Amino acid sequence: MSTDRYDVIIIGSGAGGGTLAYHLAPTGKRILLLERGEHLPRERENWDSRAVVVEGKYKAAETWYDKDGRAFHPGTHYCVGGNTKVYGAVLFRLRERDFGPLHHRAGISPPWPISYADLAPYYTRAERLYSVHGERGSDPTEPPCDDPYPHPPVSHEPRIQALFDDLKRAGQRPFPLPVGIRLDESAPHRSACIRCSTCDGFPCLIQAKADAHVTCVAPALEHPNVTLLTGAYVDRLETSPSGREVTGVVVRRNGVEETHRADIVVVSCGAINSAALLLRSAGDRHPGGLANRSGVVGRHYMCHLNSALIAVSRRPNPTRFQKTLGLNDFYFGADDWDFPLGHIQMLGKTDAAMFSAESHGLLPAGAAERFASHALDFWLTSEDLPDPDNRVEVGRDGRITLRYTPNNVEAHERLTAKLKQLLRHIGCERTLIPREAYFGKRIPIAGTGHQNGTIRFGHDPETSALDVHCKAHDLDNLYVVDASFFPSSAAVNPTLTIIANAIRVGDHLAARLGAQGGAA
Repeated sequence: MSTDRYDVIIIGSGAGGGTLAYHLAPTGKRILLLERGEHLPRERENWDSRAVVVEGKYKAAETWYDKDGRAFHPGTHYCVGGNTKVYGAVLFRLRERDFGPLHHRAGISPPWPISYADLAPYYTRAERLYSVHGERGSDPTEPPCDDPYPHPPVSHEPRIQALFDDLKRAGQRPFPLPVGIRLDESAPHRSACIRCSTCDGFPCLIQAKADAHVTCVAPALEHPNVTLLTGAYVDRLETSPSGREVTGVVVRRNGVEETHRADIVVVSCGAINSAALLLRSAGDRHPGGLANRSGVVGRHYMCHLNSALIAVSRRPNPTRFQKTLGLNDFYFGADDWDFPLGHIQMLGKTDAAMFSAESHGLLPAGAAERFASHALDFWLTSEDLPDPDNRVEVGRDGRITLRYTPNNVEAHERLTAKLKQLLRHIGCERTLIPREAYFGKRIPIAGTGHQNGTIRFGHDPETSALDVHCKAHDLDNLYVVDASFFPSSAAVNPTLTIIANAIRVGDHLAARLGAQGGAA
């Protein structure tokens, strides 16, 4: 049992929790940051594709279950910095229209309780904090912003520049991806980033990726009022007799149960584990789970419809840092489709080890090397819609079941067809080979990198779990700052929105604590 009391306890050190800890650190308030994992080791295997991609060295050793009771191993990472340690560092703002009701063939994507204008200044602060490189005005769907990106766009290597030019000639509007890396191309000798081929999906051995650990947690720990405990699994949250206040955070660490207390408790474990924590914390006052009077906790799980495709080009592709090009021409529809289709971006470069694994070892080593050396790798994302039956459940034994049935599938199939059609005219083979190193043609249920929506925010406590400040309607001191709060998923990477919202909530918490503004 811990006798210390903190002003704020933050559970989870990823994009939401890590950013919030950094933002509140200068206030002088006592902050405890709890992380169930450890620091991800810095070792040569960080850049070894066989260790990282094929063997999944750094993935959580955990088993979850799908709606049919089939076991799977989620693509999630428990470490300081969370999933940002291995993310591709693409940091998009949601489109302005994503904040309103958006009609899809499969249904309506619901409006947010805040507008793009409400979040825009926090997006700007988030881009500065996470060293985002980009070019305003190049993305035809980007929302309004008067401020330039803090850093110039990452340049395309020659093969990707040729693809960019080919797409332009085909009448498309490709643009430089907004990427969060510590890169200075004007002075390479001073640049932390060296444009390696192992960024997307890999830890950065030289800590040049703008992940939550490097960008936020490490600087926050320079403040004496911030404490980090690793290996700290939060089992449940205890409440007061009235049920209106979290009074204890029950942690299992080193085989021992301990309870920590704070005036404010912030949950940021990822949309699946945050929902699981609140469901595990059911009690007399909250029989359906903490903050779950509305019954929405764990429901409306979204993760995007994602596919990874490899196009085998006639031209060699010696690119190292490939994740520099995006395409949003079909984001809100196409000439032959009045509904949104989604987003296309480059993936990190596939090498022979990944290609061999994708073919389940059927390709000889020489053939795998040849295919990899001619491959162009793409990631496609379409919005999935919030369905209350897509949900997180927790059994009495703590077992997590993720019930998920994809929706809006036709839009994603049409997006894939659009990409194939384009590539057939710009120097690629007619057949696109599905990337299977992770999960097959379409990223299935184990692909949890874009998880969101399980503890949605809103004005009405009957239909949402959180208010507009991401405080639980039913509790006075409980907040959630990961992607759980999303009422819809949009069709771009969610991380910048998590970061921006954490800064927004941080401003609210600093004011509530009577402290000066935070760092971010």
